[in-house]
Amino acid sequence: MTDPKDPELRIAKLLDPGTNHLITERDQSGMLAARGKIKGNEVVVFASDPTVQGGALGPDGAKVIVEAYKVAMVEQIPVIGIWHSGGARLRDGVLSLHAFGEVFQSFITASGKIPQLSLVLGPTAGGGAYGPALTDVVVLAPEGRIFVTGPDVVKSVTGENVDMAKLGGPEAHKKNSGLAHIIASSEEEAIEDIRKLASLFANQGHIDVKLEDVDLAQFVPDSRKRVYEVHPLVEELLDHDESMELLADWAPNMLTAIGRLGGRTVGVIANNPKHLGGVLDAAAGEKAARFVRMCDAFGIPMVVIADVSGFLPGAGQEWEGAVRRGAKLLHAFGEAVVPRVTLITRHAYGGAYVAMNSRALGATKVFAWPNADVAVMGSVAAVRVLHRRLLADVSADQRENMELELAAKHEQESGGVQRAIEIGVVDSVIEPNKTRSEIARAIAAAPHRRGSHGNIPL
Repeated sequence: MTDPKDPELRIAKLLDPGTNHLITERDQSGMLAARGKIKGNEVVVFASDPTVQGGALGPDGAKVIVEAYKVAMVEQIPVIGIWHSGGARLRDGVLSLHAFGEVFQSFITASGKIPQLSLVLGPTAGGGAYGPALTDVVVLAPEGRIFVTGPDVVKSVTGENVDMAKLGGPEAHKKNSGLAHIIASSEEEAIEDIRKLASLFANQGHIDVKLEDVDLAQFVPDSRKRVYEVHPLVEELLDHDESMELLADWAPNMLTAIGRLGGRTVGVIANNPKHLGGVLDAAAGEKAARFVRMCDAFGIPMVVIADVSGFLPGAGQEWEGAVRRGAKLLHAFGEAVVPRVTLITRHAYGGAYVAMNSRALGATKVFAWPNADVAVMGSVAAVRVLHRRLLADVSADQRENMELELAAKHEQESGGVQRAIEIGVVDSVIEPNKTRSEIARAIAAAPHRRGSHGNIPL
């Protein structure tokens, strides 16, 4: 009976039937590499062999991975790693450490040039943990574990009692670390997720501007104060059954998803008012920045849905690096050359307006829905600053009405979206029921470009 952990079996499950061709021999190296097709697209796959020394890697295993990368780089096709490794082979000593270094160098050299996907099916420790971390997308199966040092070492050094699942399992990486992009509910689902991702990267398609429009306004409340879940809006914007959210539970106030629009692969970045009101915080800036750089590196156009009141205030945020990590998003958008279209649904205020792919950062097009607002801050908040002395002199029961009157006047004077259109930072107001086709046309009309940078794990 074939061991379900057998690397050849795992590779065969991943590839289209009949397309599996080994490019390295089956041996005691703890690694195996093959090439084949996923949904008709050429890919290279390497897999840990946990039946040999727990999949620990030494010089011979490293050569297998390096060879797989050489083939993938020459042919400019995706490379997929199936991980289930105990880390470096202890008996090889420093040779195994050097071997991991050579593997890492292959990953770094390929970064941004070919898609690198990781499928973690079992415990992956030590140097094996950094392998997936250097790749573009990590899919974690239920039995997958990613950690630098195992529970025994943790206990001996820190005194903590923790098992492998709590230390590096799906729950650990779901909300805390931001390492695993997709948490699968079964090994079969994890394999299908990788197949879908490989297809989206390898076969990006061509956009069809004659697509069916949907009235997207039904998914967004009219009031700027009401929270809502942005997922239905994104799902209806993209082609049905073609979207995959990445890092869904890490910094959920920022949604990042890859899917298709009119048949063409696109990336979507959206503020999610369901969490923290959709404001930008340190983690969200970092999450979005990494996604922007990945899309730009592989020539994937982006759609940015802005509904944001600003950056999250607080000492905790400042200490967590809100400025430093938020600057990553500014830099990522400012550097990107792929087509990228911004849609302002309700409002975009302050520095968050700039950070969400504004015209100043090189947006291809900036659209706004009717009644959307663009400003330094909300009108009520603005008049509380501008007219604080006047408001302080009126009674509490009169203050609210006066604030609303002053806010209405401020909106009229500041201009909002109309003023933004006049100065050219918003291109036009579009109707929600024409949004899909307008965005598709904007992407189709833009020159196809691709960034010339790597995808460092920010």
